Amino acid sequence: MIMNETLKTLETRRSCRNFKPDMVEDEKIQAVMRAGTYAATGMGKQSPIIIAVMNKKIRDTFSNENAHFAGVNSDPFYGAPVILIVLADKSIPTYLYDGSLVMGNLMNSATSLGLGNIWIHRAKEEFESDFGKKILSDLDIAGDYEGIGHCAIGYPTSVSDIVADRKENYIYYVK
Repeated sequence: MIMNETLKTLETRRSCRNFKPDMVEDEKIQAVMRAGTYAATGMGKQSPIIIAVMNKKIRDTFSNENAHFAGVNSDPFYGAPVILIVLADKSIPTYLYDGSLVMGNLMNSATSLGLGNIWIHRAKEEFESDFGKKILSDLDIAGDYEGIGHCAIGYPTSVSDIVADRKENYIYYVK
């Protein structure tokens, strides 16, 4: 079986649901976000944007908003100190796919740097609300953006090596 570092990262990435409170170094955050900007996008339009939330107070506000939409009373970000929010311009026909590929690059690059990560939903609801619209306004972000997802990153309290079996009939060949 062919294996290299990229394939190993793809096979070993797991969703992290328990983060240490330690802040991630700026260099690692920048590297993860840079990897996100290299995701493939339809016709190279680069419809997504990434908002990095590292301020604990603002991060906690996002957590509360997300918990509200989820209908839970716990931190949906599992204590991760950094939240990378991906939004994409709805005027681009491939925006949803583009944003999803950015999320994948964020998660896989975080794994390659020893960071735990998880995709948390409800960014769409957040940025359709007055809360999200105010965030975009405060950041001078104009356009018709839809929230795609939150990539919560940080140092995991433990690393799981449990791999779910791959389902039967996952792959089909046409030769």
